[in-house]
Amino acid sequence: MVERIEKHGLQVDRKLADFIEGHAIVGTGVDVDAFWAGLSGIVHDLGPRNRALLEMREDIQEQIDQWHKANRGADAATYQAFLREIGYLVPTGPDFAIETTNVDPEIASIAGPQLVVPITNARFALNAANARWGSLYDALYGTDALGDLPNGKGYDAERGSRVIAWGRAHLDAVAPLASGSWADVDMDALTLADASMLVGTAVRDGVKVTALRVNRLLIEVHVDPTSQIGGQDKAGISDIWLESALSAIMDCEDSVAAVDAEDKVVAYGNWLGLMRGDLTEEVTKGGKTFTRKLHDDRTYETANGPLSTKGRSLMLVRNVGHLMTNPAILDRDGLEIGEGIMDAMCTTLIAMHDLQREGGNSVHGSVYVVKPKMHGPEEVAFAAQIFDRVEAALGLPQDTVKMGIMDEERRTSANLKECIRAAKSRVAFINTGFLDRTGDEIHTSMEAGPMVPKGEMKTLPWITSYEDRNVDIGLACGLQGKAQIGKGMWAMPDLMAEMLKAKIGHPKAGANCAWVPSPTAATLHATHYHHVDVFARQDEIKAGGARGTLDDLLTIPVAINPQWSQEVITTEVENNAQGILGYVVRWIDQGVGCSKVPDVHDVGLMEDRATCRISSQALANWLHHDVVSEPEVMDAMQKMAAVVDGQNAGDPAYRPMAPTFDGIAFQAACDLVFQGRIQPSGYTEPVLHRRRLELKAQRNH
Repeated sequence: MVERIEKHGLQVDRKLADFIEGHAIVGTGVDVDAFWAGLSGIVHDLGPRNRALLEMREDIQEQIDQWHKANRGADAATYQAFLREIGYLVPTGPDFAIETTNVDPEIASIAGPQLVVPITNARFALNAANARWGSLYDALYGTDALGDLPNGKGYDAERGSRVIAWGRAHLDAVAPLASGSWADVDMDALTLADASMLVGTAVRDGVKVTALRVNRLLIEVHVDPTSQIGGQDKAGISDIWLESALSAIMDCEDSVAAVDAEDKVVAYGNWLGLMRGDLTEEVTKGGKTFTRKLHDDRTYETANGPLSTKGRSLMLVRNVGHLMTNPAILDRDGLEIGEGIMDAMCTTLIAMHDLQREGGNSVHGSVYVVKPKMHGPEEVAFAAQIFDRVEAALGLPQDTVKMGIMDEERRTSANLKECIRAAKSRVAFINTGFLDRTGDEIHTSMEAGPMVPKGEMKTLPWITSYEDRNVDIGLACGLQGKAQIGKGMWAMPDLMAEMLKAKIGHPKAGANCAWVPSPTAATLHATHYHHVDVFARQDEIKAGGARGTLDDLLTIPVAINPQWSQEVITTEVENNAQGILGYVVRWIDQGVGCSKVPDVHDVGLMEDRATCRISSQALANWLHHDVVSEPEVMDAMQKMAAVVDGQNAGDPAYRPMAPTFDGIAFQAACDLVFQGRIQPSGYTEPVLHRRRLELKAQRNH
């Protein structure tokens, strides 16, 4: 039974109230009563608008569904005229430039990798924050980046020599010497071809450090002749460290399973530790237990005196979108309040701890909130209105909160310029997210016909237009030098050789950040930003003119007269079923919101609610258009449940789904598929939250 406390017309779960009053607000200078009064005012003033925007989504979707039923085969001009008529496409206003101020350099002027991690996992959060720096040698040695994996547990000298050669060749390419090669360098007589790349030196724990700067990113060359590696190197070089994850999104949304006050307190508590700088976690590794904490800044001696640089990633926090509510707080009518409103108030309050200390997260007094799953300019404007009210309630200057706009819903992509305009004094980030964007693509056009298989989506005109327009519109709206233009996740954390080949495409596309699945991946991806000067590339893109058309963007990925074999259909259905089940079983049973899930070929894929949305919508679409029958899909679900059980056999906390198939997790996965067509915007959250709460209630009894 939830114990609630009345706070200015709000019924607040005691767990959350105790956390806010006993921890989060302490030291901020915000009065407790004023906090609850402010939140109550926001909830009761803006809650009706939130619900109206969600009703608008449903109304637009219903009109689109009916239009497709009546207009199969209509041309693009007729389709676009209809979208304008119903307000899906809005008029495009005059050119403008964003007005965002007080933006930290990791956002505005340095390009590099970005991590996204579940805030409910303190160890992951600390790892991400500390991933500002990473060892290139470790990243190369311990992954398949060289084309193969290490053998055995001991040090392999032959592999080590390959790592060293790769690292030296990289330095030759991005920080060449005045003469000769880094393979033969004399560190005591180091002379670079471009002397301005040399930043300074340091000595840390007996290791001599020489710092270089390439495309605004720092590289450290470590010299330690007493170490195993340095002792075998004629220059004594023991490692190369790279400035890696410049920024990290601490995620309260797609990668977590936070369904009630208990879960939200964990999320907010870890964010509080990060913002105060005192988050720690006991870690056991290699038989040893130690305390992990946030890294200190780094200092170098330069020709102009000491230079200090960040030891941690700049941290952003991703709130939830406008859809979900949470039972942690009820309004005066007994309705769950919008979770996005709760997140905005609580995460901003907590970030005030950082604003009040020196050398913390933001050096310019800003709070960075990524806002996902917004549909069109009205919803972006509403998010900006929420932050206006939050700042006023907390006594913060207007526009303290900088907003990241996730360009991951079709109505936002089609109206991106106007979405940016709606938050032009706050925008610090726009980002393409192929995963959610594909889920919305399928759901929006559900009635248009059967969609192409999931793997073909990336080859179609809409996705190229989507990626290009995001950069072009961002640059045209003045984001360069003020905000990030980002690209999405590399979803295969074990395939680093493939990532090294492919992901250089993101900086080449003009993106000054791109998502990676691990600190190691961030270090490897950082090498791409040494090769590509993103800001120069952005200048080239601006000079070349706009790319990608609205016509292409709105080209529906429907299959024209599909002639798929039964083998193709079965493979696609089983692939989607396996991905859904592998993710959902951990979400429901263990509260794990982001998992490395082996696919049907046992390749580990990073799965979160966005990937689950694609798979469930793809199956729902094929079911709706009779490409496959319900019994066939259920057979696939049961077959793949047994496969997933086998893949998780080594996990003592795992509860098998087969052979009874009567567990809540299996039921949740089936709900996502068989009820997928009627889920709001095809989102997975309503089903997952409902089923997770059902499981928690069952366990509590």
